[in-house]
Amino acid sequence: DLTMLHLGSDLTNLGINLNLGDPLYATVTSTVTEPCQLPVEPDYRLPPCYTVQPVPPAQQKMSVFSEETLFYIFYAMPQDVLQDAAAQELYQRHWRYHKEHGVWLTKDATALDSIQRTATHERGRFIIFDHHHWQRVTKETVIAYDALEERGA
Repeated sequence: DLTMLHLGSDLTNLGINLNLGDPLYATVTSTVTEPCQLPVEPDYRLPPCYTVQPVPPAQQKMSVFSEETLFYIFYAMPQDVLQDAAAQELYQRHWRYHKEHGVWLTKDATALDSIQRTATHERGRFIIFDHHHWQRVTKETVIAYDALEERGA
């Protein structure tokens, strides 16, 4: 019985003539038919102002970001390629990551003459970025070299 081809629907109500002797597949499309091979050319033109150059990836723009933006990227995007890119840029700007405390620090440029160095540590005044209060804190402290992350420049 041809009316039971599709359960739940009477195909004659859909405008399909089941009384033809020809096969139905020539007039009925399905989800398994081949897509049209010809490219569809739209009948409109986009204004030239819509054709803009793509924005370069953020990894290529790290050098123009402020240090606060780099800290935001580092702390807000864990395990992301941008976190690593921000860390590389901070490292190039002479910031070092303290593995034990999870903070970034750099030497205080105004007190470079007061730094005492040994083979294992440095004592002096450092600027530490406090990510909990989002501010830089100047602190006199001892920094062990093995507590700092090693990173190739």
